[in-house]
Amino acid sequence: MKYLSVLPLAILIACNSNPAVVDTEDITSNEQPDTLRYESEIHLKNLKQLTFGGDNAEAYFSFNNKMVTFQSNYDQWGLECDQIFYFELDNVNMKEEKPQLISTGTGRTTCAFFMPGDTTILFASTHMGHGSCPHVPENKGSYVWPIYDDYDIFVSDLNGNIVDTLVMAPGYDAEATVSPKGDKMVFTSDRSGDLELYVMDLNTRAVTQVTDELGYDGGAFFSPDGDWLVFRASRPKTPEAIAEYKSLLAEGLVKPTNMEIYVCRTDGSELRQVTNLGNANWAPYFHPSGEKILFSSNHASVRGFPFNIYMIDLDGTNLKQITFDDSFDAFPMFSFDGKKLIFSSNRHNGGTRETNLFIADWVEE
Repeated sequence: MKYLSVLPLAILIACNSNPAVVDTEDITSNEQPDTLRYESEIHLKNLKQLTFGGDNAEAYFSFNNKMVTFQSNYDQWGLECDQIFYFELDNVNMKEEKPQLISTGTGRTTCAFFMPGDTTILFASTHMGHGSCPHVPENKGSYVWPIYDDYDIFVSDLNGNIVDTLVMAPGYDAEATVSPKGDKMVFTSDRSGDLELYVMDLNTRAVTQVTDELGYDGGAFFSPDGDWLVFRASRPKTPEAIAEYKSLLAEGLVKPTNMEIYVCRTDGSELRQVTNLGNANWAPYFHPSGEKILFSSNHASVRGFPFNIYMIDLDGTNLKQITFDDSFDAFPMFSFDGKKLIFSSNRHNGGTRETNLFIADWVEE
């Protein structure tokens, strides 16, 4: 799950029972004046900034809502490229303290997510193939994401010790998240020759291919009941678009500037497109009701940015803007009790490229 910088483009093996959920009502309330949100952001309350430098993204709650894992490249923490961290929400002060490192500190990482039981965290890493940060591709005239073939999926304990390997195979394997039921993991792989979604049964380790249409499928998350997936996808249709997609993929690249949001059941059935907005629609996450989706989009932008967070019904109706920053808001995730929303934003960064984590109470209409 790559993330977009606003420059140049405004961008398990523990118990499988349902995890316990705690009340997060007091985690952010009344800690500071509500000055970080914009007046139009009526669904957000008590907005709080959690990080203060570098690029911080893909922040996801633990099942008990007490912890968050995320990726960062903050140079003040001695990082040259993204590594995985976690912190406890009721004991965080990242202005003064570096959070707990979960990944190895070598290679490049992406897409961490808590495993059932909240004592381990999965993430994708290139450290087995690259001890240093892998090469970042040149722009090639447009914004591209690297698809590193050294990415595999590992599990670490909360002290940063790797305790399991979920996927170790040739090619790209990354972008993994876990079902709220704790029984399955979804991830993106190019093992078929294209970038498709796969679901792993976490008990048997059996892997099933979910999607099979030409184009990039990634950034998938499960619905609250664990029966559906939401994801971003490109679907090149013209001969020119197909040729460009295949050419870039052969070089280990993908162009993320034309993507829409899709849903399907975890076995790939009932696949349907939700958005048809144009430009880049990505970073989707189910609303706690399971009947709506939050996602990031620049469809209303002229020059590629800003990106803002929107909400839409599963049938593609009732599109509503949630955030109103003038540069970049993305990676929304609800706490498992539905009371909090965490996301990444370039707001209030003093005109720098810094992307920080923010958390707010979620307000329903």
